[in-house]
Amino acid sequence: MLVDSHCHLDFPDFAEERDAIVERARAAGVGLMVTISTRVKRFDDILAIAEAYPDVYCSVGTHPHNAHEELDITADELVRLAEHPKVVAIGEAGLDYFYDNALRAAQAEGFRRHIEAARRTGLPLVIHSRDADDDMAAILEDETEKGAFPFILHCFSSGRALAETGIQLGGYVSFSGILTFRKSEELREIAGSLPHERLLVETDAPYLAPPPHRGKRNEPAFVVETAGVLADTLGLSREAVAETTTKNFFRLFSKVPPEAGAPR
Repeated sequence: MLVDSHCHLDFPDFAEERDAIVERARAAGVGLMVTISTRVKRFDDILAIAEAYPDVYCSVGTHPHNAHEELDITADELVRLAEHPKVVAIGEAGLDYFYDNALRAAQAEGFRRHIEAARRTGLPLVIHSRDADDDMAAILEDETEKGAFPFILHCFSSGRALAETGIQLGGYVSFSGILTFRKSEELREIAGSLPHERLLVETDAPYLAPPPHRGKRNEPAFVVETAGVLADTLGLSREAVAETTTKNFFRLFSKVPPEAGAPR
């Protein structure tokens, strides 16, 4: 079994064929999917999708692009919403200096609130980090000193130093279709150097489709391709990578029942 630890099934790209997309994922051997929140104020939509499918779970949080729109969302609110049995993570939250859609101060403020919620709930924080390696590492180190919290550096495309900092602080690293791209040699080298017990795979669908689907809309079934490249990178069989990344998923996303994703 494989797990797509990060997708966006609430996005309009999937609205008209969501049932078929989930079925294709199941047929490909993807036993679980986590659909990730980008706006708390649209959380009801995310939760409805997670409730509609036994093999779909969700998170609650605010993407850094939208941080300035949801500074009224408190850690208390995140903790309250995370009580639902289908909510298994906090986020995604973090820093994005590539687009800078929100002021950096707003991104950092929102990020720290999500860290507090992750610390209080024990749920993993799904971290978005782009072109912000130094500030991200500094915040993670500062907040860990206040008390450890589980986290995952999702859709990892940053430098080796941030990956190593994340691992050192107890975090996990997740690789998306970017790992499969022809020009991602450096990223594959980083993936190959990290402890196997800290690795996950994801799609970030509908974005970043791996070959042979490059340039098309991504979907959870395509996580199989990313897992295959990760297997080649690590010098492992595809079965071994599926087993390892799934075991890692259940360790980190500990709220997901251990029997979840079993064939029906």
